[in-house]
Parts: sequence; structure tokens; C-alpha cells
Amino acid sequence: MSKFPFAVMRERQDALERLDIRVRWGRYDIRVLRFHLTTFPPGRVVDFHKHDEFEFHFIPRGKGKVVMETEEYALREGMFYMTGPGVMHYQEADAAEAMDELCLHVDIASRDVSDEALDAADRLEYAEADDCVGKLRAMPLAPTLDLHDAMRHFLEAYQACSEGSLGLYTTIKQHVVQILLKATLAYDAGGTRPQLPSRDMKSYRYRLAMQYIRANYAGTVTLAGVAEKLNISSRQLQRIFKEVRGDGSFSSILEEVRLEAVCRKLAETDLSVERIAVSEGFSNGNYLHAVFRKRFGTTPSAYRKSHHI
Repeated sequence: MSKFPFAVMRERQDALERLDIRVRWGRYDIRVLRFHLTTFPPGRVVDFHKHDEFEFHFIPRGKGKVVMETEEYALREGMFYMTGPGVMHYQEADAAEAMDELCLHVDIASRDVSDEALDAADRLEYAEADDCVGKLRAMPLAPTLDLHDAMRHFLEAYQACSEGSLGLYTTIKQHVVQILLKATLAYDAGGTRPQLPSRDMKSYRYRLAMQYIRANYAGTVTLAGVAEKLNISSRQLQRIFKEVRGDGSFSSILEEVRLEAVCRKLAETDLSVERIAVSEGFSNGNYLHAVFRKRFGTTPSAYRKSHHI
């Protein structure tokens, strides 16, 4: 017989409930009220009752039944159902077999947000949160299968809490959102999905290329090497440079970045021109002198006299 994976959650049954877990998702403030594993002994009855919050019930093991309002349903391992605010429900474990239940209670409150202030990524998150919460509020009063394995998020949240690992609070909040999303997906028949925000790949690749060049200009930097980092061809990268900068070739861009660094060193330090040249990627002081004079119409020494801090 395989080991019950959620058994570890009995060691500290209130571990997650000791945390004041609050999640801000889109326009909603979500507060976790209950978050635990419980066991119904054989024949155990929880008489009709209701809650002011959303209650998510997952059955990782055992069997029993639930009555929601006036309808009775059989429960078995792998099933899930939700009782929303104000829904009367009755629970009973099988007379001969215990029933385990993973339970999450959350209060969901909306807040006023100006949609005009949101960027594309924020608008997508808000739309997804609106879609999820809207479906929770219209959730059918009938059990279904946990088709998207929401149950594992209970165990992973518990493990994060027990291990005390870096980012555990953020991790637990993410698991709460995943439970809500996967609960709605269990009933979701599909439909139109929002368009994901996409990048302008030309501008995106140009920014990445420039970041790499600025970080490595003092060493050996080649067009082929930068293109490889972006997973594109040298020809593609050179075309991006020309389209973004007009007549910008790779060699002129690299030279420009190196000269910017030289100018900073001339203005801010007393290092010799020769030393600056070598440290900023030029072969020697004479070569820097020629390039500098061609680009700025003056010498490095003259530039230093007029700009030294």
C-alpha cells in the first residue's frame, strides 16, 4: 500500500493557519482563514451549516457524501467541490471508511482600482483575476474531479512553511492563487482566452545586445558572440542595429561604448591615457588617440583638461 503523501500535514495541522496570509491579486484582496488537512472518521457527520467565505474541499483519500442545499452527491478520492458564501452543506464520511479532506477557506474582497493606470501586463493579471473570481461566484454546486492537481499545492505550501526556506511567504501566497485557479479550471469548458502581452522583439533584442556590450566592452566582444547570446544569427543582429540606429554598425557601436567609458575615466581619474586605453578595450594609447581625435575632433589630453572634475 502506497504511503499517503499528505500524512506529513498532520504533524502540525495548524502550521498554515498560524500565518496571516493575505494575497493581493488584481483588484482583489484575498485573506486565508483556514488552510489544513482534516480527517472524518468512519460515519462522522458534519451537520448542515454555512460560511460567509469561500470554502474549497478536496478529497485526497477515502469516501463519503456531501449535500449542498438540497442535492446529495457521493464523494471519493480525487474529487473536489466548493461551497461559496451562504451555501448550506452537510458532510458525512462513509460508515466503514474514513475520509480525508484538504480544506481552504478564503475571504475575497474587491477594491477600487483605476484601470486607466494599468499597463498591459497589469491589465492581463486583472482580467485573469476577474475571470477566476467571477467563475468562483458562479461555481456549480456539484463535485467534480481535481483535474489539474490543485491538491499538491496544499502539500507544497505546508512544506515551504515547515522548511522556512527563503521566500516562503511569497511561495505560500502563490500556492493559494494556484488552488483558486485550478479549482475554476476543473469546471472550465474552455472558451476565449485573453491575448498575452507580447514584446517588440526587435527593440527587446537590441536592448539585450546593448546590455551585453556595455557589460563586456573592455574585453573581446564580437558580433558573432553577441548574436550567439541572443540565439540569433550575426546577420539578424546587424540588421537590428541598422534598423534601430540608422547607420549603426556593430564596430561603430562597440567603439562608441568604449569611448563613452574613456571619457568618464578622463574626467574622473588621473590615470594615464595609455592605461585608460588598455583598460577600456583599445590596443594602446596611440590607437585611442587616433580614434578619439577622429570622433571628437580633439585629443584625450585636451578633453581631460576641459572636463576633469
